[in-house]
Amino acid sequence: MTSPTSRPSTVGELRASGHVHRSVKDELRRNLLTALREGTDPWPGIVGFDETVVPQFERALLAGHDVVLLGERGQGKTRLLRTLPLLLDEWTPVIAGSELAEHPYEPITPASIRRAVELGDDLPVQWRHRSERYAEKLATPDTSVADLVGDVDPVKVAEGRSLGDPETIHFGLVPRAHRGIVAVNELPDLAERIQVSLLNVMEERDIQVRGYTLRLPLDVLLVASANPEDYTNRGRIITPLKDRFGAEIRTHYPLELDAEIAVVEQEAELQARVPAHLLEILARFTRLLRESTSVDQRSGVSARFAVAGAETVAAAALHRGAVLGEDDPVARPVDLGTVVEVLRGKVEFESGEEGREFEILDHLLRRATAETARSRLAGIDLAPLVAAVEQGDPVVTGERITAKGLLDELPELPVLDAVAERLGADDAGTRASAIELALEGLYLARRISKDTDSTGAAVYSS
Repeated sequence: MTSPTSRPSTVGELRASGHVHRSVKDELRRNLLTALREGTDPWPGIVGFDETVVPQFERALLAGHDVVLLGERGQGKTRLLRTLPLLLDEWTPVIAGSELAEHPYEPITPASIRRAVELGDDLPVQWRHRSERYAEKLATPDTSVADLVGDVDPVKVAEGRSLGDPETIHFGLVPRAHRGIVAVNELPDLAERIQVSLLNVMEERDIQVRGYTLRLPLDVLLVASANPEDYTNRGRIITPLKDRFGAEIRTHYPLELDAEIAVVEQEAELQARVPAHLLEILARFTRLLRESTSVDQRSGVSARFAVAGAETVAAAALHRGAVLGEDDPVARPVDLGTVVEVLRGKVEFESGEEGREFEILDHLLRRATAETARSRLAGIDLAPLVAAVEQGDPVVTGERITAKGLLDELPELPVLDAVAERLGADDAGTRASAIELALEGLYLARRISKDTDSTGAAVYSS
């Protein structure tokens, strides 16, 4: 980021400009209210929380509360926290060269206080971008108090300062986030004695290091994420710390199918075209896993499962295109089998289901495919396609069959045009994918049969 050159460069110029110092929480409150009044979205990229989590989160920020988000893995907790800096002022003044990026009006470290007295209105000012005011820490069992708060710096002591000198302190993550936001992911993973070190920060808004008399009045918003305590066995949030969070907000997986699909569309980096009906199958598959009694629902099924599934299906299409010479490969239902093979490890099963994992996944994927076919093709009479399969040659598809090869096997039927039109298929690749969905839907409805040969090809027949 390039600091704006037209801004005041000394504290005297800053005062003359009429600049008003606001705390971090005041900044967030003011900018959030402005966004709400103007009807702009303060939370770009957050899907499925509009009526539930977001209003609670906004009220917590307006109240000036520190916040902990509780929810299973892959519910978008970290994504939501990382949008917070967008509510900060784009640029804010800091004392040039200050270790803790203090505001020119309110120095808090001995060095900055001394410089402010000596230089007066000539105290130099720099401008800091909001992206530099967000600090994130993934809690791990080996995190120390020094990491978060600070400790004595032996290098500074070796330079000749005495141990009693407050300027021998090396500050940790929290004080370095002064006038910003500190996010701690997976808070229960912090050892309890480390969590204790945050108590002063959250209540008295200051820190003490190794008994030093130095007390720094910090201006920070502390936010955290955690899995529900009934799931994680790695630790817990200690009661005094939990009590200091002003708001505890439960997150959730997308409540509606459309939101589930929107998450996949937003997050997946697809290397080949994946039609909308395949994304719907993956979204339905993920939701069925979350409802299954065979899956450990305490650990949840992350939204990343569907995202990784879409990327895997796209990769399967890309692989087929490279092998068979398709210039513009498009994913088809036949590619969905790769999801079961590759992503099994992303799902935790109940202890009594050992050995049945692939069977469970395959069953639920078939259900998702059948539900999507019924939903997408409702109202289209597929009887002519059933009759054509019964009277003609079997239809063969698979990872070794190109889209053109599949289409060439099919007779000219108006119903195929209706299927293609319903699914928005306007070229050979998407048309083959659409018709393959219709064939798979007929098979799952037991109107035609399907066999798999030794090469992995699927043969639809009477």
